[in-house]
Amino acid sequence: MITISEELRQAVKDSKDNFVRLVDPETKAEYVVLSAETFAQMQEGLFYDDSPLTEEERSALLVELGLSIGWDDPEMDVYNELDPRRDSEGSTR
Repeated sequence: MITISEELRQAVKDSKDNFVRLVDPETKAEYVVLSAETFAQMQEGLFYDDSPLTEEERSALLVELGLSIGWDDPEMDVYNELDPRRDSEGSTR
């Protein structure tokens, strides 16, 4: 285990976010120092879940993305009329 410097200890102490960002001056790589307790919570999945998305989660993300780029804009309705899957009454096959 590596002992932290006084400068880093003070930065951790002063941190309101419970983590401190570090930059390697040679490589410009960025690192984050956080408490062991916060890291353990992340590993347990309280903050982070790396399991595959469910079909429901994927659908929700697609809807959110579509709305964020304006698919609910009334001017986009013209594309519904161009959908080759629609019949003459407007319903999809």
